[in-house]
Amino acid sequence: MSEMKYVFGPVPSRRLGISLGISPIPKKTCNYSCVYCQLGRTNPLTNKRTMFFPIDDIISEFEQIQKSKIKYDVITIVGEGEPTLYLGLGELIYAIKERTQIPIAVITNGALLYDVEVRNALYSADIVLPTIDAYNQNTLKEINRPHGSIDFDKVKEGMIEFSKNYKGQLWIETMLIDGMNDSLDFLNKYKKFLKNFKYERLYINTPVRPPAEEFVRPIDSEKMKKAVDILEGISIDLLESEGFHSEIKDHYKAILSIIKRHPMNQFEIEEFLKLRGCENIDELLCRLGKDDNIIVLSYKGYNTYRIK
Repeated sequence: MSEMKYVFGPVPSRRLGISLGISPIPKKTCNYSCVYCQLGRTNPLTNKRTMFFPIDDIISEFEQIQKSKIKYDVITIVGEGEPTLYLGLGELIYAIKERTQIPIAVITNGALLYDVEVRNALYSADIVLPTIDAYNQNTLKEINRPHGSIDFDKVKEGMIEFSKNYKGQLWIETMLIDGMNDSLDFLNKYKKFLKNFKYERLYINTPVRPPAEEFVRPIDSEKMKKAVDILEGISIDLLESEGFHSEIKDHYKAILSIIKRHPMNQFEIEEFLKLRGCENIDELLCRLGKDDNIIVLSYKGYNTYRIK
């Protein structure tokens, strides 16, 4: 199977099981530049919806995957930035639904839910997972650093409207950062804010991969337990996930195909290679470390690899 431009994985998702990813936007294209983003700082920062790639090209790759009989639990439209910036999102979801019964999830920052066209596109997805890390404009600016045209009150009203009318599963996620949005005062105000929405689940996360900004730190387990209790949420850290997958036979190229979309740490790479029966794991890790196209980040005592 040739290397794909838009479809990747399947990759493990602690919320969704084994996920086949679809990225309809160019790398790092987003309307937020979150301090914790595992892809680094956003470039370009934009709030303009664009038909970045032809839908037919994306669907052509998806049909190749269907022919290969690869197993996965869900199709996730996620991108390497904000997927709702893709102008053809609704049409893309419809085209996928014509070809499979497997559920479609969309992972989004929710910023564009004030746009009726975006809401209409997302109504046809089976699961929508918006990330909400703030309860007002100040915390939004501090943590998510949105495009200048994004106003928190508009975002909030769009989320309320969407949550009232959406018939699928709405799973909210929040990223808690040490010293930024983990205080009791913040959590209590955030809990009150969440009462505006109708949703099925709240996932609570904290940075586990190297973030865009060095000052970002994960919260400790005690704070996580407190947040779970106050917000009545689910800690993503406590969820299980299965391994990564690639149909590419060459081990090194298989790793590159994954980290192009999803950074992997050294232990994930080792486990991935062991499952493939690779006998020269140390040699491949050394090669990754010397590859000029790869950034190696030391974080929390281990190395994480991502494409520049």
